Amino acid sequence: MSARVVSCGVVLLDPHGRVLLAHATETSHWDIPKGHGEAGEAPHVTALREMVEETGIVIAAERLKDLGLFVYRRDKDLHLFAARAHDDELDLTRCVCTSMFPRRSDGTLIPEMDAYRWAAPEEVERYASRSLTRLFQTTLSLAELHRSV
Repeated sequence: MSARVVSCGVVLLDPHGRVLLAHATETSHWDIPKGHGEAGEAPHVTALREMVEETGIVIAAERLKDLGLFVYRRDKDLHLFAARAHDDELDLTRCVCTSMFPRRSDGTLIPEMDAYRWAAPEEVERYASRSLTRLFQTTLSLAELHRSV
């Protein structure tokens, strides 16, 4: 039995309780900034690094609220943290993804994420994967997070 993969990410909320979603390049889905840790990397460090790589937004560790570990898919768990966006982080036109990967068709390096949006809780299922939508609908209420972060 192989160990479950853990992906670490940040649920970034704006002042209205909308969540930051990033569009995965050349796919149809949007996701929160998240990714796999490097050897020996603490989960919050992974989450913050992924946030910077995928959006360019730098968040201080003390702003994070540890939400814990969630079952995400059969093969993957999510260790999530929440933070409230500051005023200077609300303009998503300033986001930039520095994490690159080779395009399947020709190997050209392209950014992992290529667009960003604030999604209200009721809008998440229109954009996000079924796994992420299910998490927010059943286990991790964005409305409750909005009241507590």
